[in-house]
Amino acid sequence: MSMFILVAGVVLILIGLGLLALVFIKANQVNLTEKTDTKPEWMQAMPPEETVKATLAEGEGVTLYNHDEGEKLAAPFAEQIEDILRAKAENDPYLKSFDIDFGTAADGGLEIWVNGTKYDGVASLPDEKLKETLLQAVKDWNSRK
Repeated sequence: MSMFILVAGVVLILIGLGLLALVFIKANQVNLTEKTDTKPEWMQAMPPEETVKATLAEGEGVTLYNHDEGEKLAAPFAEQIEDILRAKAENDPYLKSFDIDFGTAADGGLEIWVNGTKYDGVASLPDEKLKETLLQAVKDWNSRK
């Protein structure tokens, strides 16, 4: 019985090493420092100016998206749109009163948090000016791709 356990353990270790090697091989197939068609589209360009400014202001250097501690995490493109929206709100005293955060829902969809309340889409947002500004931020993000 102990010989079986030993053989089974060795086989499991070999399988684990093989899977680990496969992960390293796959990881080296995508070069994230060169512009290629193998990267997702959102990784092929520089982040929006608003994201760059936000990450540089926080001493993070240039990163793909800006995610601060305590903030909900959304897909990188959604975090970039959030940065554009926050920059627009920063220049508007009315919009500045809104605490805006994007997150990822359990089903993978986008959650929009405004002043601590979750909304499942732009249409359900409580303020027309906020809706318009968010839609403009999306248009701005799309025009920069």
